[in-house]
Amino acid sequence: MERLAGKTWKESKNMWFIAAPAIATAIFQFSLGFVTSAFVGHLGAAELAAVSIVQNVVEGFAYGILLGMGSALETLCGQAVGVGQLNMLGIYMQRSWVITGATALLMTPIYVFTSPLLKLLRQSGDISELAGRYSRWVIPQLFAYAMNFPLQKFFQSQSRVWVMTGISGVVLGIHTLLTWVFVTTLGRGLVGAAIAGNISWWLVNLAQMVYLVSGYFPEAWRGFSLSAFRSLYAFVKLSLASAVMLCLELWYYTAVIILVGCLKNPHIQVDAISICMNYQLWALMVALGFNAARSRLQRAGAGHPKAAKFSVAVAVSTSAAVGVIFAAVLLITRVHLPRLFTDIPEVERETAKLAYLLAPTILLNSIQPVLSGVAIGAGWQSSVAFINTGCYYLFGLPVGAVLGFKLNLNALGIWSGMLVGCLLQTVILVVIIARTNWQREASLAEDRIRTWGGRPSPLGSRSSCKTPLGPMIDPNEGSFLSLGNP
Repeated sequence: MERLAGKTWKESKNMWFIAAPAIATAIFQFSLGFVTSAFVGHLGAAELAAVSIVQNVVEGFAYGILLGMGSALETLCGQAVGVGQLNMLGIYMQRSWVITGATALLMTPIYVFTSPLLKLLRQSGDISELAGRYSRWVIPQLFAYAMNFPLQKFFQSQSRVWVMTGISGVVLGIHTLLTWVFVTTLGRGLVGAAIAGNISWWLVNLAQMVYLVSGYFPEAWRGFSLSAFRSLYAFVKLSLASAVMLCLELWYYTAVIILVGCLKNPHIQVDAISICMNYQLWALMVALGFNAARSRLQRAGAGHPKAAKFSVAVAVSTSAAVGVIFAAVLLITRVHLPRLFTDIPEVERETAKLAYLLAPTILLNSIQPVLSGVAIGAGWQSSVAFINTGCYYLFGLPVGAVLGFKLNLNALGIWSGMLVGCLLQTVILVVIIARTNWQREASLAEDRIRTWGGRPSPLGSRSSCKTPLGPMIDPNEGSFLSLGNP
């Protein structure tokens, strides 16, 4: 027990070393939208509802596809790093840029025709008009996402995230100032909020590109190459599989917002559930940070399956503990939290009611993304896509619709359906991962690198080796011995 406790403590410290900057980066970047909603919410209920629908339905749709496609790099870059093939990272990222850029172009009409599309989905007319105006102004953010997500995966695969954290923190401060100037001081309303968001997201990309080309990645980044256009078909297949898996999960929240928009008095209901989703997604950013730390599955590619299994257990346990803290804080502040977004008493009361369901949802969502991250790292995208479809769309949404519309529980009923769908998915993923043959996954990781053009190094030997991430790995213990740079 003493030896186990020591290994757990050591693994936790190493995990926080990676997770802390990843969590901070995710929170800072998510808070760009959080700040926008907070300023717009004080303009009126219709404005908050419009921006919430754009963020959760329109941008959520695009965000899910682009982030999912970028997540293909988690499998490829993570395992390429694990076997020492850093020269492939820049090529993989450029291929991802080609695919995400083309995808963003194809999704542009959704932003242009947001208003009629929302009306087709039976959303309120005045909310649809405001949302359509706002979505047209945020089209530059769509292409910013397409550039940003592959960059993030490139940096994360090499544990170079502290610079990303600094960039995101500085831009968040700039964004808050810009939003205050455009929305509050100049009174530009939704258009001002959109302009501030566009400037902020492209500042993030510009700073990250400067970091990329400044010579800090001599092996991984060797400039732009025509090799990025090779093997695109196979890369698209893996990118689509990653996108489907993530989108089926993120679009579930999109479907929930649309269902709530069909309720009576949609302004109040949409505002309340959007405030809850903002807090939930804020907590989710922490879990996604542990998802990044879960990149220790790279060790599966390096021939250390027991270490990978142990890392998964520590990551899930730690993320769950953080989820308990977030849930407790929510329940304590459930009356005061809505005042960050609105001054309308009806919205405040509805949000406080939803807090009792939001707390267990936060706890589940502290565990589930880490488990899904394990699936991405191991290349199980297709299997988890089927699980997400069954849990969310064949079970969660019908249950929510019945409770919300038939039993007149409104937003409470719809959220209840989302909660039971998330619970079912989490249980299934826990069972699958607990029964995984990690030795077999180690072999599959090497095969995958061969398929994608890398050449696995013989890291599965019985000698200690220094990975491109920096830490030394003891093959007998399967744990990190130090955290120095390579």
